[in-house]
Amino acid sequence: MSNNDIMKKLRVALKFTDDDIVEVLALVDFRVTKTELGAIFRKEDHPNFKPCGDQLLRNFLNGLIIYKRGPRPRTPSKS
Repeated sequence: MSNNDIMKKLRVALKFTDDDIVEVLALVDFRVTKTELGAIFRKEDHPNFKPCGDQLLRNFLNGLIIYKRGPRPRTPSKS
């Protein structure tokens, strides 16, 4: 299963729109446009298809954690 397939399945399972995905990626300071997302969700034989890289998938999953759980609480540093 490719990263593109994983992104497609997560998008359907979570009922996310392109705007939702851009918002989740913004939580981890990863900028992506709707056009770039559209290329990831196309069929492999389409001329504008773009493979989803590991970095995009990793940042989406990290952003999804923040989106669902909230930001990690700060722990006081030991002095």
